[in-house]
Amino acid sequence: MTTADADTTPATDQHRPAQLADESELDEFVAGAETALVEFYTNGCGLCQSMEPVVGNVGRELGIDIGFVNPRDDPPLIERFDVRRVPLLVLFVDGEPVARRDDGFVPGEELAAWIREESENCE
Repeated sequence: MTTADADTTPATDQHRPAQLADESELDEFVAGAETALVEFYTNGCGLCQSMEPVVGNVGRELGIDIGFVNPRDDPPLIERFDVRRVPLLVLFVDGEPVARRDDGFVPGEELAAWIREESENCE
């Protein structure tokens, strides 16, 4: 599955990744999730494609919602989230962005630990 093949509906109980088309869909997606991880990607980005299964697996493992959005499809997202590199991972808790990282490929265990740590800091 490629990032473009992600489900186009909000995540279900199985936490299927959702493909988000624009800022409006992103806002609706994170507003409906207690904890959500969104990957900002661009088409043709090899690192983005390699992160997709990792992000999906970690989402299922932790029971959080996962979304994918291409900020080039909605340029205001670039400025709003200060997208300078992709993949950019943004963690949302209760609809608010609480942490971000854009340091390339992140192994699953490291990503899960980061999400747990950042989520606990919000409690």
